[in-house]
Order: sequence, then structure tokens, then C-alpha cells
Amino acid sequence: MAARRFAVAAMPILEILRARQQSLAGLRRDLHAHPETAFEEQRTSDVVADYLEQRGIEVHRGLARTGVVGVLKAGSGSRAIGLRADMDALPMDERNSFPHHSRHPGKMHACGHDGHTTMLLAAAEYLAETKNFDGTAYFIFQPAEESLGGGRVMVEEGLFRRFPMEAVFGLHNWPGLPAGTLAVHAGPVMAGSDEFEIVITGHGAHGAMPHQGVDPVVVGAALVQALQTVVSRSVDPLEAAVVSVTQFHAGHATNVIPDEAILRGTARAFRPEVQDTLEATMQRLCNGVAAAFNAGVALHYKRGYPPTINTLAEAETCRRVAAIVLGQDQVRTDMKPTMGAEDFSFMLREKPGCYVWLGNGPGEGGCMLHNPHYDFNDDLIPIGASYWVGLVEHILEAGLKQGPGTRG
Repeated sequence: MAARRFAVAAMPILEILRARQQSLAGLRRDLHAHPETAFEEQRTSDVVADYLEQRGIEVHRGLARTGVVGVLKAGSGSRAIGLRADMDALPMDERNSFPHHSRHPGKMHACGHDGHTTMLLAAAEYLAETKNFDGTAYFIFQPAEESLGGGRVMVEEGLFRRFPMEAVFGLHNWPGLPAGTLAVHAGPVMAGSDEFEIVITGHGAHGAMPHQGVDPVVVGAALVQALQTVVSRSVDPLEAAVVSVTQFHAGHATNVIPDEAILRGTARAFRPEVQDTLEATMQRLCNGVAAAFNAGVALHYKRGYPPTINTLAEAETCRRVAAIVLGQDQVRTDMKPTMGAEDFSFMLREKPGCYVWLGNGPGEGGCMLHNPHYDFNDDLIPIGASYWVGLVEHILEAGLKQGPGTRG
């Protein structure tokens, strides 16, 4: 019965929010024009907090420096869920010339976080007006997704202790996916992202007398080649993994064999066990190459964002809600995961939940995320906000019939 009530009410949600699209687009473009990078989102945080407070939503600030959490309760239910939007921009120059281009050189909303913030604000406003749910909705506005792990910091500083919730949900726009289409993955959706640095210590010599030294450039070249076998010979072929050397630094003069060379790069996988294999295999190769060339080789392997893994019950709930709000033909369950990374993964390590992609269309000039010509598609604002509203009304009314927490 509850599902039928929700289905009847779903279309007016989208229509009401579409009627507000112009003002919401103005808000989004204001955020776009004033981008702020990791842990510096002070103006953005102020805009978010003021918007929520003006609509009677309880506001908490200070988690991860600039994070904001809005709390909205309705009815007498004890259940609660969280909805998360990221707020930060990227440290890059914008090359757009439209009126809402970035006012801050070297900073740009090139990943759509301005749109994510606006969609969640729109959903919070609608839910505060209607309160057509029973329980608590937490609106989580997170800083520093792009590089410094604001999601991790929010968790470490007590996000789930202060705001107890049974599940948490995330959304990201996705250029190249038709506008308004929602992609839902049951299981892995984004990879874990690790970084490595390999410091090779040799013995400098004249370039014309290489036998008098230990050439770290040659050692580095051997390591670059050896690292190509990490995935192909140490990881199960049915698993997905990447090891990419992206930097090789050594020397300054053409006639001098340097003392040192440095390799840097990224390693990615969808499962923590595979990340363990990558690190262990790289260490073994470094030890072997060091012995073979009589050089010092030190591997510094840094774990970054863990894999983003949706729990099965929550993914199915998101699929059903998206089908009701957007139409079944607008929901994709066949999209492959990506080797990109996302710090919403830190939240999903602690709580069941689901992270979905919302199609942004081809984008300005067909460009993808992190492109200096990127812009968020404002037509998505009412669509994404309606999805958020539908998720709250559905979960906090009908409940998760399968029960939360089964991971893929």
C-alpha cells in the first residue's frame, strides 16, 4: 500500500521541482562562479548553512572544517538515512566564457560539485515543506572530495556517531551518459586508489664512465618494465587492477649519471585483497631489482581512497526508486564500474549504502569531468533532487524490505 501511495505522488515531485529550476540554476551558477578547493569551502559552507536554516532545517557545522550537516525530522519514526553531496572545486583554470565562469583564477568547478550541492539543497527544501516521511533525513555536505579525503575526515571526526543512520547514499553526475539517466551498480562502482613512490639510490659517475657508478636511470627503466607484470602475472585475470608509472625523475646534466632517480604512480583495484597483492608484488620486484643492480630501492606505498562498493539491498532500493521517479527506461544497471576513485568510499566502509551516476548528457563541447570547458547541466537539478526526495520518502515509509548491508 505504501509503495502505491509513493508511486502516485512521484510525478508531482518532479513537476514542482522543475517549476523552481530557474532559481535553483541561479544558485548553482553562483556556486560555480565562486569555487573553493579542499577544506577552504568557507563561502560555500555559509551559503549551504544559510539555505538550510532559512527553511527551518537544523544545521551543524565544523566536521572536517567546512562540512555541513542538515537534520530534518518528521513523524515519530526512529529510522534515519543520510544523503551526501560534495562541495569542493578543483585547482585548475577555467576556460569557459559564459557569465557564471569562475571568478577565482586557478580554481574551477570542473566536476559538477556545484550541481551536486544544489540538488541536495533543493531536495532538503522540498522535504522540509512536505515532511512526507517518518524518521530523520541527514543532509551531508562534504568538503575536500577531490584529493584530501574530506569523507574520511568526516567519518573520523564522528559523522556516524553524532548522526546515527542506517544507510548513506551518494550521487555524481556522469558526462557521456544520456541526461537524466541513472546508473546503479550492485557491488563495486569505483576503484580504490593508491599512490606509490620508488626512490632509487645509485652511485653517481661521469656519463662517459658508467662502469664507475651504479646508474639509477637504468635501474628505474628496469623497474618500469618489471611493474608492467604486476597485474598481468600476479593478479587473477578475472579481477580488475591497474598499475601506472606516471612520473620518472632523474638527473640534471647530460654528461652526469645521477645518484638518485624517483618513480611515482598510481595503483587501483576494486577489492582490498587485490590492493594487498599489488603492494606485496611491487615490494618483491623492488627488492629483486635492487639486488640485481646493486642499488638501493625503497618503495613508499600509500593507501588512498578505498574501493567504492555498493551494498546489494541499497542498490536495489535505489534502482526501484529511480524507476518510479524517472521511469524504468531511464535506469541503467549494465554500466561497468570505473577505475576512477571517490572518497564516499570511506562512508560506505562504515555504513550500507549506494552511490549512483546521474547522466549529464554530452556536456559542453562533449567534454568530460575535470575538463577546463566542463559545465554542469542545470536540467539535472530537478531530476536529481526528485531522486533524493523519492529515496527519503520511500525508505522512511516502506522500509528496506531486504534489510540493509549485503555487499557485492
